[in-house]
Amino acid sequence: MRHLHTRTTRRRTVAALMVLLFAVPGAAPAVANEESASSPALADGLALTPPMGFNNWNSTHCRAEFDESMVKGIADIFVDKGLKDAGYQYVNLDDCWALPNRDADGKLVPDPARFPNGIKAVADYVHSKGLKLGIYTSAGTKTCSNVGFPGALGHEYSDARQFADWGVDYLKYDNCNNQGVDAKLRYTTMRDALKATGRPIVYSICEWGQNKPWEWAADVGHLWRTTGDISDTWGSMLSILKQNLPLASYAGPGHWNDPDMLEVGNGGMTDTEYRSHFSMWSVMAAPLLIGSDLRSASAETFEILANKEVIAVDQDPLGQQGAVVSSDGGRWVVAKEMKDGSRTVALFNESSSPQRIATTAKAVGLPDADAYTVRDLWQHRSYNTAGAISATVPAHGTVLVRVSADRRWQQYPPAVELGLDGDLLVQAGLPAALTTTVTDLGRTPARQVSVRLSGPAGWAVKATSPTSAAALSTGRSLRTKWSLTAPQGTPTGSYDLTLKASYRSPTGVRVDSTLPFSATVVVPPPSGTSELGDLPWLSAANGYGPVERDTSNGESAAGDGHPITIGSVVYAKGLGVHAESSVEYYTGAACETVTAQVGVDDEKGANGTVAFEVWADGTKVASTGVLTNAMPAQPLTADVTGARLVRLVVTDGGDGIDSDHADWGDARLSC
Repeated sequence: MRHLHTRTTRRRTVAALMVLLFAVPGAAPAVANEESASSPALADGLALTPPMGFNNWNSTHCRAEFDESMVKGIADIFVDKGLKDAGYQYVNLDDCWALPNRDADGKLVPDPARFPNGIKAVADYVHSKGLKLGIYTSAGTKTCSNVGFPGALGHEYSDARQFADWGVDYLKYDNCNNQGVDAKLRYTTMRDALKATGRPIVYSICEWGQNKPWEWAADVGHLWRTTGDISDTWGSMLSILKQNLPLASYAGPGHWNDPDMLEVGNGGMTDTEYRSHFSMWSVMAAPLLIGSDLRSASAETFEILANKEVIAVDQDPLGQQGAVVSSDGGRWVVAKEMKDGSRTVALFNESSSPQRIATTAKAVGLPDADAYTVRDLWQHRSYNTAGAISATVPAHGTVLVRVSADRRWQQYPPAVELGLDGDLLVQAGLPAALTTTVTDLGRTPARQVSVRLSGPAGWAVKATSPTSAAALSTGRSLRTKWSLTAPQGTPTGSYDLTLKASYRSPTGVRVDSTLPFSATVVVPPPSGTSELGDLPWLSAANGYGPVERDTSNGESAAGDGHPITIGSVVYAKGLGVHAESSVEYYTGAACETVTAQVGVDDEKGANGTVAFEVWADGTKVASTGVLTNAMPAQPLTADVTGARLVRLVVTDGGDGIDSDHADWGDARLSC
């Protein structure tokens, strides 16, 4: 895998030779109408469930630490930390394992500094652990590294033979330096070369979705990348998720959509976001290739990666990719049919505040029944439901449940839904009103129901209506009103609160249910005109790297940007972002206009296509068309009168997040 900031230049060099044939689709509300791939899957018995394993690229790139010792250590960790038992199989080498030049016979030469004993010795060690080894090359004259390691174009049969002789079990075949040769021809040639070795080798096509491989590659490879590279940000993960979801009908045993490796544990997202990442990749039947450094991974990272109930969703032998049931307002319901007839349902909250997300057993394809069993795959608890499947999902969170028309439903307590109604934006020293609900979703009653709300130390949290109920029948709720006050002088920012409900099932089993959420302490914006780059934001999501104040995006680390420059005009103030991007501000119904000079930053040359939008309290109030680097800055003015929340959005122009460095030059808010 290549992070975009190192790969973009190479990819655009390829583009000079090869026309981009399609625009990657954005989010879609449903996927059922996609036409299935016409080609049969490879009949070799490989990858009948999505491959699971590890790839070193995000952990090490081409640094010296990528070597024989590191690879063997990953195999040891797979065994010692239970990842092998959880289903992870492949330990895959990415770029930089070879010397830059072939030998006199045209053979690939492993780097003797990195792999002094050769690749076969590493494969033998990995195999001794009951695991499998993967390797990498490109369907071009050179790989994607700037060093320029040899690619396999024109050497397919020789290279495949070497891989087989070394004991390689998996090949990732990239797309750099392809000389404009037809993609299907290049990837089919390597398929035939691998087959000619007689060794079973899982074949991963990595041409970034440029030529719609889902339409032609089912009998070429076992998996194909559907998107550009992922990076360790919420915006990147979300964009790739939306591109991969509409392709559900093309996936199945032996032929999988690949939305790129997992970023879980790399540090750029929260654990809540990583659980969403892992949940959604599993419900999409995506390959699960760990991309984090397992040598230093946290206990939480291992807990996420080794969740066997979630992995079982990904590895279900029916091989269905989850389909979108609904997605209104960033409230996603994605349902995956399972071989045993149950449905796994992901309630995924794209937004930056808690959202109630709801569906029904009927809507996700289950037959009529008196009641259903619903299994929470992160809580590892089972409940009964009368048919409702709903939850208040934390910001960027996912509730993942497996629902079945199970005759044993009565042995489980009723499911309850914890809800929030009120303002989670709090001004220090002023009381905010909040209403919580506890709703019985079960066929059986919830008894002795009580609720408690706790906040940070020093906050005043007081119930102003009853906090308990003797019993709740199906569909009934306990509503409790609360007064919530942050102490005077509390700094702006996000603060954690917890809603906890306790109840008993009809058989007397006590159940505790919790809903963690955040309240944000805000201050009204100053009167007059302010530079948005100088104001605190409520939230910021970005496709690559962080949102930058008063510089361009730069694309990778914080502070790596340059002066904001659009069409050779430099702007001293503003915001530098990368699509897909969203930056939200609290305006407190006190402001009137947002103005900016917007466009694609010059730092990516002729690359990048974006579109700008301004949203006020959930309504789009201004937008541009698609802008390119060839265009000068465009003036953008938005009327935000009376809005409490203003959101600056940049989309990718419909062609994926490649070089989409966007600037809000001289962005100002008038209040």
